[in-house]
Amino acid sequence: MAYGIVFEFTDEVDKLHYDAVNAQLALDPGQRTGDWPAGLLSHAGGTTPTGFVVFEVWESKAQSEAWLAGRLGAALAAVGVPAPTRLTDVDIAGFYTP
Repeated sequence: MAYGIVFEFTDEVDKLHYDAVNAQLALDPGQRTGDWPAGLLSHAGGTTPTGFVVFEVWESKAQSEAWLAGRLGAALAAVGVPAPTRLTDVDIAGFYTP
């Protein structure tokens, strides 16, 4: 089954950071354009009362880890996004995309 991951950031990270990282990656989630990584099934990011959260569903954990170690990690560093305060792995029990 699929693999999920949740990145939680403090209030130091906001939509401006999210947009800047996506610009570094040449991705536009709103328009669904760009060179999205192989194996990514869904992606969402947004604000919470305590900061910013990104959650993704992947075909495999290995694909997620490769993305983070490669293009995403470089983009986060280029923008100056601090490490997440919490990272949660999720063994997806069910997943549906209409």
